[in-house]
Amino acid sequence: MDETRLRTLLAQVRDGILTEEQALAQLRMLPYEDLEYARLDTHRALRTGMPETVYCPGKTPAQVAGIIARLAEHHSHVLATRASEEQAEVVVARLPAAAYHPVARAITVRPAAEAPGRPGILLLTAGTSDLPVAEEAALTAEMMGHAVQRVIDVGVAGLHRLLDTLPALRAARVLVVAAGMEGALPSVVAGLVRAPVVAVPTSTGYGASFGGLAALLAMLNSCAPGVAVVNIDNGFGAGRLAAMINALGGEDR
Repeated sequence: MDETRLRTLLAQVRDGILTEEQALAQLRMLPYEDLEYARLDTHRALRTGMPETVYCPGKTPAQVAGIIARLAEHHSHVLATRASEEQAEVVVARLPAAAYHPVARAITVRPAAEAPGRPGILLLTAGTSDLPVAEEAALTAEMMGHAVQRVIDVGVAGLHRLLDTLPALRAARVLVVAAGMEGALPSVVAGLVRAPVVAVPTSTGYGASFGGLAALLAMLNSCAPGVAVVNIDNGFGAGRLAAMINALGGEDR
């Protein structure tokens, strides 16, 4: 149950629409609901500002659909990451409001009409191959109520492409930078801007990149200050962190 629904519930009790017992019956589902194969943390949105996110690998399509359906009864926004097409087909068949995002490999449930997201987040990728991880980050931030501007394929192999985007870089409150191979792009970006940089190492690259380990270590050893590094391919974590930083900003620019 998110804060909006809880406030609605309290107002319904105040206005006599619901009895205290009826409200109590709904509140009994806090802080979690037991589905036997999963215990849903229905209280998480009240604590952290975002409902529990469903990690799909290892779950059957029926389990993913059941979890998302139950979460959607409590929350207006539901996000499931790393979903397969098979899982998504079962979810969409059960929940017509659900949508599958194949590049991000994510499933979302959200209102058809939403207010514009809070501006301030800029997403950059070193290459097009980094898009799946980057789009997971962007979608996560958007589900938290933020608008995300995207700048794709501006890696250090052609630095002039990045320099052409300097006005956008310097206008952002927080930047998410996804890069594989040698992972140099976040350091370059952090040397050009005042805003914090969330670096996302991706597993793209040839053998010596060690599945993203080379990029991770390069980002952790960045000579530019103001770089925070998430785990390899962790677009969700990067999007969540960027949204939290952006939410702390001042007036919209």
